[in-house]
Amino acid sequence: MGRLAGLRSAPAGRAVPRVLALHGWLDNAASFIPLHPYLPGIELVALDMPGHGASDHFPEAAEYTVVSTARSVFAAADALGWDAFSLLGHSLGGAVASLMAAAAPQRIQRLGTIEALGALSAEQGRHVESLREAFARPGGPRKPLRVFPDPATAVRARLQAGDIQPDAARLLVERGLVPVRGEGGPRGFSWRSDPRLTRPTAIRISEEQVRELLRAVECPVRVLYAEPAQVYFPEEQRRARFDCLRDAQLSTMPGGHHLHMEQPAEVAAVFADFFSAV
Repeated sequence: MGRLAGLRSAPAGRAVPRVLALHGWLDNAASFIPLHPYLPGIELVALDMPGHGASDHFPEAAEYTVVSTARSVFAAADALGWDAFSLLGHSLGGAVASLMAAAAPQRIQRLGTIEALGALSAEQGRHVESLREAFARPGGPRKPLRVFPDPATAVRARLQAGDIQPDAARLLVERGLVPVRGEGGPRGFSWRSDPRLTRPTAIRISEEQVRELLRAVECPVRVLYAEPAQVYFPEEQRRARFDCLRDAQLSTMPGGHHLHMEQPAEVAAVFADFFSAV
């Protein structure tokens, strides 16, 4: 699995609720920097998930899946000495956190998700097509990563990808870059996330399997969705998934996919009392 990095903050001198925060796809632990000041009274550890930020990449033959990432996050909790804790996940992090809550109910005290609930699912009849598409990609040498002359250029590139505001993009980019050195010294910056994260997923579970796992979540859950719904997570689907939960509250608010970075005070108001009640 290798080394996992992250950002950790806790009130001094007293025991407080413990929360592991998991970021979205191609983001990193800096995703939770804006939110942190509005969540007093908890110990917050924001991880760089495998292949992201300052964390190690998976071995060449290993697949980046929700299950393999969940195992790594549990290993991080073990290293922290946390037998029981809560989870806060955004996007991909919410998918990983949802699976963890179903897999080990004795360890997960509370589950909070932002713009996610359960993993992306595969449509019936597309499993073979997805598998063949994934294996058709060569596993050998990769094309060189894009090199930016300075972080500001990388920020502009991230903004061109859309659905994020400049201040939020800057935080993610600053943690997501690594200096690239040539023979004559520094020559620029490149992404340090694993390029294999952009490969097609070989196998995804079905929508019914996702809902079966959500029905198995035993802890209290709080879900926050942005309005309007994302194309890949339409309103009908996200509502149907929420209805699978036993003990849950749902909030919605206008905003983009990274609303926890762009509207941190409003988002924190949804979760502060939830985590502090442990």
